[in-house]
Amino acid sequence: MRERKNTARDVPSPRTAAVRASLSVAFAVSAYGVSFGALSVAAGLDIWQTCVLSLLMFSGGSQFALIGVIASGGTSAGAAAITSAALLGVRNTLYGIRMAPVIGGSPLRRALAAHITIDESTAVATAQPTRDAQRTGFWWTGIAIYIGWNLTTLVGAFVGDLLGDVRQYGLDAAAGAAFLGLLWPRLRALQPVVVAIGAAIVATVLSPALPVGLPVLAAALVAVVVGFTNWFGTGRRSRPTGEDAS
Repeated sequence: MRERKNTARDVPSPRTAAVRASLSVAFAVSAYGVSFGALSVAAGLDIWQTCVLSLLMFSGGSQFALIGVIASGGTSAGAAAITSAALLGVRNTLYGIRMAPVIGGSPLRRALAAHITIDESTAVATAQPTRDAQRTGFWWTGIAIYIGWNLTTLVGAFVGDLLGDVRQYGLDAAAGAAFLGLLWPRLRALQPVVVAIGAAIVATVLSPALPVGLPVLAAALVAVVVGFTNWFGTGRRSRPTGEDAS
């Protein structure tokens, strides 16, 4: 009996587990902000423009796409940068639809939540077992990354010249590792594994041929198609036949 009590005591509550996951993901992703700050200044933006970009846009993929196009130069760099960033930002709209029932609350609460509805806050939230833990994971992850990302952006912008080429430090791998840590426990059945592999293949194949942002959306369509197929198949099986209806 004593062993059972100790074991139960050691198991964290869903909310505690959500907070731990949020902080671990926030730490890994925030480290990548140093890379963005340094690359943004190297692309031609000043420190304050770089910081305002993180404060207002706050979407890592869109921010990197924007400064990448700016760094390439050209007469149409501005329009191309905005287009690339906007295409990558479309996925956040899909996240908002998914997270709306979890967030709930007043219009002001939803407006605040919209600004931190990003890959990581959505991933941590949807990985939690209960609605309360999902809400906790969303807010803790979004707010922690927002604070950490903006602080490291400022650091990267100030010390960018001292760091040299920040890509050599492998900071970009931190975000990928955090996503893999969130994704791995959910790959327990064959279908999620197949969807993940299919989406990765689609994104990899289309990346050289399409503008920034479109390969990500195309990869997301793999999951949408599978989800629609599952829904349609379930509806067909649950629909009463003519004999049952009579």
